Formats: sequence, C-alpha cells, structure tokens
Amino acid sequence: MNREGDLVPLTVLLTGFGPFPGAPFNPTAGLAQRLAARRRPAFADVSRIAHVFETSYAAVERELPALLKRVRPDVVLLFGVATRSKYLRIETRARNARSPLFPDVAGDRPRAGIIALGEPVTRSGRAPQRALLAAVRAQRLPVRLSHSAGRYLCNFAYWRALAAVEGSHAPLVSFIHVPTVRRAPMRAAVRRRITSGDLLRAGEAALTALIVAARARRRQRRPVLAQAAAAAVPVEAQRTPKRERRQAVAG
Repeated sequence: MNREGDLVPLTVLLTGFGPFPGAPFNPTAGLAQRLAARRRPAFADVSRIAHVFETSYAAVERELPALLKRVRPDVVLLFGVATRSKYLRIETRARNARSPLFPDVAGDRPRAGIIALGEPVTRSGRAPQRALLAAVRAQRLPVRLSHSAGRYLCNFAYWRALAAVEGSHAPLVSFIHVPTVRRAPMRAAVRRRITSGDLLRAGEAALTALIVAARARRRQRRPVLAQAAAAAVPVEAQRTPKRERRQAVAG
C-alpha cells in the first residue's frame, strides 16, 4: 500500500514517435523510454509503460486503442517533436483537423482535412496544464501553453487519445511538444539550445505534476465510491429485524 493508502498503484502510459520526413532523429522516442526507466521517489508505486509509435496514421490508429485498453492508465503523457519550435509546448487541446499536405513515414496522406465527421471541433482533457507549465518552468526551461497541436501525427494522436478515454473516470491525458535537441557539442559563442538532458528534466517535472494530480483525483473519488457502494446494499439488508430490535430494547 502506498502513502495515499491506494491498494492499486497508478499506471502511466508514456509515448513518443520515431523519425519522419524532415526529422531523421526524433528525441521523443528516447525520452519516453528514459522516463519509464527513471528512478525517483515521486515515481514510487507508479507503473510506467513506454511505447514508441511509428510516425504513421495507420500505426496510431492500430496501436493506441489497443494500448489504452490493455494498460488502462491513470495518466497518459504523449510527446512529439516540433522541429521549428525553440521551446517546449504544453498542448491544451487537440483539433479535429489534419493536413493532406504532409505525408507520414509510410508516405500516406490523409484524404480528408478532418479526423472524424460529426465530432467536436476541438477536444480538451482534464490534465492540469497550468500545473505542468509551472513544473517545467521551475526547471528554468523555456515552455509555453499552446492552443494548437498542429495538423500532423501529434495532433492526430492527441485527438484519438482524448476521444478514446471520455468519461468521468477518464485518465489524465496531456501532450507535450518538444523542440529538436543538439546531438553534438556546440561552441560557447553559439546560443544555447535545449539538450536531451533538459528534455528529461522537463519530462520528469511534467510527469510528477500529473502523478500528483492523479493521486488527488483518486482520493477525491473514494468517498463517492463508498457512498455508491452503500447505496447498492439491498434495503432488506439495511433493516434490523424486529426480534433484534426488541432484544436491544430489553437489554
């Protein structure tokens, strides 16, 4: 039993992507895997599963629903790379949109400019995005809230994850775009760029904030679940037989 008295540990699903046209190296694959293996007190009693998607629409369509069904996570933290960004972006929503202009790694392009007909224009989850923002900022790293996850695989995966887990007990789902990182030493005169170590610190901070929020949600749900269980007890079982009441009065 952990500190919060939960009988079941939290489960976290961490995802990244492989390379794609224009990004031969995608730092999110290693980031998800390193976070899953990281040892920190905040991650005690937390089961972490990492998964790296091939950067294709077919892979996300096939693998994401199966992952969510098998893992049944309390937290879903997805990472993607934004090659033109110089800072981390915490995405606040996913849009029902995708661009036919950019092929995925398999060469496929969407035929339609939307993800799902008859569905909302945007989807937002219950993740505490501002808490994530504050946590990453505390690491002295450049980070902002973003209201557009683009129209490529990152937005597609975020949309699909949010759509798949709708409901009052849905997991906390968050998506973070990271910039490209330098892979070789740079001259001191060159302006500092984010490193893979910086991304790991940012990922740890964001994941810790999500774990804290998920544990708080679990504690808040306990009284509600207890009330529901009590209400489910048959009325006959709640009544005291007349003979027992008489004996109690006589005593």
